[in-house]
Amino acid sequence: MAILAPTNELYADAPTRALRIFPAGSNGEFNLPPELVRVIDAGLGCRLRDTGGREMLDFSMGWGSVLPGHAREEVVAAVAGRVLGEAGPGTWGGTNFSYPNAQSLALGEELLRVQPSRDRRVRFCASGTEATMHCLRLARAFTGRKHVLKFEGAYHGSNDEGVTSLFPGGTTPFPQPEPSSAGIHADYTLVAPYNDLDTTRRLIAAAASDLACVIVEPLHRCLTPRAGFLQGLREACDAHGVLLVFDEVVTGFRLAYGGAQQYYGVAADLVAYGKALGGGLPIGAFIGKADIMDIVREDRAGSPEYVWTASTLGGNPISCAGALAALEIYRREETYPALHALGEGFREGLRRVLRDTGHVGQVIGDGPLGQIVFSSEPVFDYRSTIRGDRVKSRQMMLGLFRRDVFVNPMGTKLYLSLAHNEGAIEEFLSRLGSVLRQDVGKA
Repeated sequence: MAILAPTNELYADAPTRALRIFPAGSNGEFNLPPELVRVIDAGLGCRLRDTGGREMLDFSMGWGSVLPGHAREEVVAAVAGRVLGEAGPGTWGGTNFSYPNAQSLALGEELLRVQPSRDRRVRFCASGTEATMHCLRLARAFTGRKHVLKFEGAYHGSNDEGVTSLFPGGTTPFPQPEPSSAGIHADYTLVAPYNDLDTTRRLIAAAASDLACVIVEPLHRCLTPRAGFLQGLREACDAHGVLLVFDEVVTGFRLAYGGAQQYYGVAADLVAYGKALGGGLPIGAFIGKADIMDIVREDRAGSPEYVWTASTLGGNPISCAGALAALEIYRREETYPALHALGEGFREGLRRVLRDTGHVGQVIGDGPLGQIVFSSEPVFDYRSTIRGDRVKSRQMMLGLFRRDVFVNPMGTKLYLSLAHNEGAIEEFLSRLGSVLRQDVGKA
């Protein structure tokens, strides 16, 4: 690969500077050995370039936020046009008004158009974390109940509920929560095993008198729902007057244009969006039935059920312009057939490399997502996943990073984008084969 000389002092000794000013040299999760720390300079398609000019295959894609691909022409043009204004700098334009604008209005209309019913309302925020937080607050206020139920190992953003039982030891009895972070309060969070409908039904029934909602990643990390699981959640929630919240920060616009609600055929009461919605720009949105959403109306301030929500950068015209351009790409006839075909081929390629290198593992995922779990048994929930060999998983991810594949070294899902193709996947699989032969120990 080409090694380009840094072009200015901004790039000089960037990894050392990153280790000095950022904890672990990153903004979170990329806890790499110091010699692997890098600083990104730019991206194009499914590749990144660091400040030393080193090129990397990207299988993180901004944790899935850059579904169209880095520097996608349509998204860049939409954002640049909005930033430059009517006729360039110094003319009418603007980056943020903290108020509805033409772009946020159009985006809001499009988001409501793909919902399973027309009685919906939307508000914007700046991230998926905020979107899930607002959904949970709305659920509690609307029902007058305190508790929420989540599934073990699910991540719903960096709010308290989102990181409760995110990385538990796997022995705590359900529905007891286990904090995965210091500094959080988990008192009103209950925990259930994903894909275990009978246990979840019992937990919902037992807690129903003070249970506001069930929040679920419909595709739980990279684990697919068993047949009937999501439909069973919907029925159990309806039976006890509990709201169903879909965290579609990952699945939204990735599995289908209508997200998991369309893909799995289950409608939620509240839905949180982020990541792919922005096409690489920061954005969040939460959508719900009108009677739930209307309790955020400011003319209700002071009433017992009023819920405060606001966002300085939510719905800013820059992010919304990028999102509108991304949605136009997603609406194209070829988009989802291409993404699903790419994902299926990728996962089959992962299985092939495991066989060829003599490693035992499970390949999970759906749509343009994939993950290897080094286990001889099927994986279907958090506890079956962590019974896999996590040391091997870490070795694999670090080995990929050393071979210029940009991934999350924690061993979680691998993201494909519309910029990936069979050539990029074969390049990845070739490097993965080298890693599994040379860097990962066999049982």
